[in-house]
Amino acid sequence: MSNHLSTIKSPADVKKLTIPQLTELAQEIRDRLIQSVARTGGHIGPNLGVVELTIAMHYVFDTPKDSFVFDVSHQAYVHKLLTGREDRFDTIRQPGGLNGFMLRTESEHDSFGAGHAGTALSAALGMAVARDLNGGSEHIVALAGDAAFTCGISYEALNNVAAQTKRLIIVLNDNEWSIDKNVGAIAGYFHKIVTHPRFTYLHDRASELIERFGGKTAKHLQRKAEESVKGLLGPSMLFEEFGLDYYGPIDGHDLPLLVATFQFLKAQNKPVVLHALTQKGRGFQPAMDKQKKFHGLGPYDPETGETSATGQKTYSEIFAETLVKLANNDPKVVAITAAMPNGTALDLFRPYHPGRYFDVGIAEEHAVIFAAGMATKGYKPFCAIYSTFLQRAFDPIVHDVALQELPVVFCMDRGGLSGDDGPTHHGLFDISYLRCIPNLVHMVPKDEDELADMMQTALLHSGPSAIRYPRGNGPGTAVKAQPTALEIGKAEVIEEGSDVAIFGLGALLPMAKEMAAQLRRYGLSVAVINPRFVKPIDRECVERYGRSCGLLVTFEDHVLSGGYGSAVLEALNTAEINTPVVRIGWPDQFIEHGKVDALREKYGISVKAAMEQAEPYVQALLQGRLAAR
Repeated sequence: MSNHLSTIKSPADVKKLTIPQLTELAQEIRDRLIQSVARTGGHIGPNLGVVELTIAMHYVFDTPKDSFVFDVSHQAYVHKLLTGREDRFDTIRQPGGLNGFMLRTESEHDSFGAGHAGTALSAALGMAVARDLNGGSEHIVALAGDAAFTCGISYEALNNVAAQTKRLIIVLNDNEWSIDKNVGAIAGYFHKIVTHPRFTYLHDRASELIERFGGKTAKHLQRKAEESVKGLLGPSMLFEEFGLDYYGPIDGHDLPLLVATFQFLKAQNKPVVLHALTQKGRGFQPAMDKQKKFHGLGPYDPETGETSATGQKTYSEIFAETLVKLANNDPKVVAITAAMPNGTALDLFRPYHPGRYFDVGIAEEHAVIFAAGMATKGYKPFCAIYSTFLQRAFDPIVHDVALQELPVVFCMDRGGLSGDDGPTHHGLFDISYLRCIPNLVHMVPKDEDELADMMQTALLHSGPSAIRYPRGNGPGTAVKAQPTALEIGKAEVIEEGSDVAIFGLGALLPMAKEMAAQLRRYGLSVAVINPRFVKPIDRECVERYGRSCGLLVTFEDHVLSGGYGSAVLEALNTAEINTPVVRIGWPDQFIEHGKVDALREKYGISVKAAMEQAEPYVQALLQGRLAAR
């Protein structure tokens, strides 16, 4: 068995291998990916699909002088293996280890960090224009999946490429999938290209070309390539209308063809698109059979692909099941997702109400305005988008939904830390970016049953609302057969008290209860409150405990800046109440990837940290009690 991978310390070592050796390297990389990701979890399917593409890119181009920009960059594992990180690859997505996405601070070969879709073309164009202004000669290569072309930003970039640079290489990695099967006209357009009768002969003709003219001049190769590869459907194709020369589609797993094609494209002084057809999960049958599951997952058996069942329903699953109930009773309930039916669990809703399920592709802005349009006609859209991805639609939320007071419900999965996925996926900002918007109700459930109640509340509310809930499992609370609407803006008092009041928002309510138990050991009377609403905040509740207690404490799985604790401080300030407030939440910085419990401990999202901060106020309360005696 070959052992080329262990010799690759930098991309320069890739260039030392022969084409047959590169083919052996591809198999080694697949084996390494399957075994390593089985232990760490991660985006195995996308990376198995770009093995040959990435090898060919590094064989022909020269990073870090040349720049590779990966859209989303969840498919950059092979790139990491070939750029001096092979010896650390087993640490990927682990605390203190390699990030699961491109990260500029991790390697000079990571030219642009990413984690959200549709950014590669804009970033690559920016790099190309900067190169042109500097009089440079380096190459810029953007690798974007076909799903990225359902994202509006990609077309904004395409609209500018030909006008702003004379040299840029765009690789369209076409595997027909994002996380779920791609949808919409663009997916249909790419499929039409691939199934065109003339494509049947393309691979053989292109291979013959490489064999016959591999040693000839670039000029001769260009002429022959244009005869046999370019113009499959003629100059009226989409990319050529944008002023880019289109080549393909070609087999994205044919290494000799890829190498020769990249060498050809490297010599072009014009913006070009290479359409490469790849198979997501290639080389690992479980990933081929279950492409949706193996897009990204936790640890699995490297032989069978089996994963361990948790035995408990996630918040996402509770959301989907509840939405089915609501839709059963109300024909105006519709579900909208932006290419995340699996991640948001709306694939569980789709079989029950297929006519009221809409996947708009990776297009969060469109999803929100689309929902607003439906709302004007009497429908109640539930727009399921991760907290981190809803950031992309901030303006439509403000301008198109809230300003018009339309009853759109934003169901924000992954509200809070997203663990191994890291800073691009943590949902730590939505309270801040939504709390400032007029007319919008923002809710945070303490458990699964309260999530269902909040969905019922949102359904009955006449304006816009948002619900944030964590990734993964909740505490395991049973869900009622039918949810009950809550009084908007009303907190739930779990336990009464007169010395200290602790507000535990959402999933951190257990911390509030634990801290209360510790404080009671000092003989203090401690209230525990489930806030439920971050907007409108329960001012009456905050003011009451602010006046009766000597200390307030807030817990939230969100940044402190502009979060729930800030809302409490604002309410107290408005009421001219000076009671001290200890706020527990995430600091004003981007949080790295890692295990949730470990990161909470590191950054002081804990009862221990709260007790330490509360210590001087607790001592003052105890001394005051002694003095009163």
